[in-house]
Amino acid sequence: MSSSAPQDAGHRLWSVDEHLADVLGAVRPLEPIELQLLDAQGCVLVEDVTVPVALPPFDNSSMDGYAVRTADVQGASEEFPAVLTVVGDVAAGSGELPTVGPGEAARIMTGAPLPPGAEAVVPVEWTDGGTGGGAAAGMTPASAAPERAGGEVRVHRAAEARAHVRARGSDVQAGDLALAAGTVLGPPQVALLAAIGRGTVRVRPRPRVVVLSTGSELVQPGEPLTSGTIYDSNSFALAAAARDAGAIAYRVGAVADDADTLRSTIEDQLIRADLLVTTGGVSVGAYDVVKEALSSVGSAPSSGSEGSGEDDVDVDATRMDFRKLAMQPGKPQGFGTIGPDHTPLLALPGNPVSSYVSFELFVRPAIRALMGLPESEVRRPSVRAVLEADKALGSPVGRRQFLRGKYDAESGTVSPVGGSGSHLIAALAHADSLMVVPEEVTSVEPGTELEVILLG
Repeated sequence: MSSSAPQDAGHRLWSVDEHLADVLGAVRPLEPIELQLLDAQGCVLVEDVTVPVALPPFDNSSMDGYAVRTADVQGASEEFPAVLTVVGDVAAGSGELPTVGPGEAARIMTGAPLPPGAEAVVPVEWTDGGTGGGAAAGMTPASAAPERAGGEVRVHRAAEARAHVRARGSDVQAGDLALAAGTVLGPPQVALLAAIGRGTVRVRPRPRVVVLSTGSELVQPGEPLTSGTIYDSNSFALAAAARDAGAIAYRVGAVADDADTLRSTIEDQLIRADLLVTTGGVSVGAYDVVKEALSSVGSAPSSGSEGSGEDDVDVDATRMDFRKLAMQPGKPQGFGTIGPDHTPLLALPGNPVSSYVSFELFVRPAIRALMGLPESEVRRPSVRAVLEADKALGSPVGRRQFLRGKYDAESGTVSPVGGSGSHLIAALAHADSLMVVPEEVTSVEPGTELEVILLG
């Protein structure tokens, strides 16, 4: 079956903002699903979650010690301790509870429910621990000395009402809003959901992002280099960046400069991709095969070929534009949708810095949009900072330049890291921000205020 050929939109320069708007305009949040709590980590809630039961659900002790009536320990001191009869143990998870009457106490553990009649908890360190000696450092384990659940305890300090007692509902009350729709579920949020008894939650799933690099010169790390070859760093960098953005990333090994091989690889990956990212092969060289390969991804069998045709792809299943952007690095870019589900594909340049900057500007926002995050959380945050440098920074006219920088929040300054070359990976590894030089600016003097995109 046929599909529309990729369109080369290189007859004009697209602005960074135009290209990003085109990408985000084609991306829709993924459909919500119900997931188990741990599977929902990193996902975005699609509905408000209210508290069904108060937390904590009962008054409980915040200390290991003795549950007492305040009147019984009033005025207690080491010289004149209050001597109380121990009526039993109250451990966390206890069912039947002893009642604490006048002149009595119950040994109580942290998190255990406050027994009837008790008004406060005195820490074990304020008592003799039932030993008849001085101040106790801790409790003897119940298994080692079960008799300590009885006998007497000497209390050396008074306690006010509700001392060391966590009140029922002091964390949240039944009916309170636990988490609002739009919340990203991190470990604390997962903990809260578990604490209120939620085993599953309705979320937008983490996008599945497939990353593949192209180039016959690429060798996998750990393998020996031969003449003319380099290690594939792009697919590792972009897969890691996709995970950092909140996606589930699948890294495909480097694909050789062969259109048929690349086309077959992409078609194989469509089944597990909500977003595809390629790097390399989008410029104008004789071996830049991404344009060629994407001209017929998912193309139909020719007339008379075998097959039922049930898997035929619509003629518009593949629509790719290859563009030149008014930016540096990252001038050549490709974007479109491919396959029967119109899966978004972003084709990034192959130079390491170009591909990473392009990811931050275009792919990361697409991932965050797929997650269903609000617009304010789709892009990286940016600040204004003063350039701290030994000399002026040059920038090509008509291009928005993104230079690697080191941002100092305390001083409000940013310093360049490395040069402007798009192959300087070491400099990128030491940068925590991108300095933005506007299109109309060709020179930036030290002391000039710049927009700085924070990468951390």
